[in-house]
Amino acid sequence: MTENWLLRAEAICMDCGGHCCDEAHPPISKNCQERLIKEGVSPDAFEVKGYRRLKTHADNTCYLMKNGKCTIHAVKPETCRAGPFTFDVNGDMIRIFLKHPSICPIVTLLKDVPAAYDQQYDCAVKNITLLVANLTDEEIAEINKIDEPETDLVAEIPREYRAL
Repeated sequence: MTENWLLRAEAICMDCGGHCCDEAHPPISKNCQERLIKEGVSPDAFEVKGYRRLKTHADNTCYLMKNGKCTIHAVKPETCRAGPFTFDVNGDMIRIFLKHPSICPIVTLLKDVPAAYDQQYDCAVKNITLLVANLTDEEIAEINKIDEPETDLVAEIPREYRAL
């Protein structure tokens, strides 16, 4: 990832104001929850409703957002690191989806800069497979119920995927 790409991505995120976090309930593994609490996140930030996840404020923004910015950006959960890629699990396969630019404007940048796409895709696969490996089958079943219509399937990888 080049500094130029990072600067452009940061500017896009700042202009957007974190709308990817609106009405989001990113899945959190028990390991991730413990890591975040060690980093200073209040245990009150989490809830279990079918799966362990972050809460939202009354206005449906992520509990960890303040003034349109993530308060834990440097240590954020795997799902957040994977964005704008998302996933579901179908048997022994993880299906990787890319959100539409209407959901995340960084998608346009990723499509314009193939090296940036490749790097973020690799990051997403690493984080999604780590998350899936640390979720129960019951949690995965609940996560699979989440409808994300503005996405495109970009890959299917084995659930036990190991990057080279």
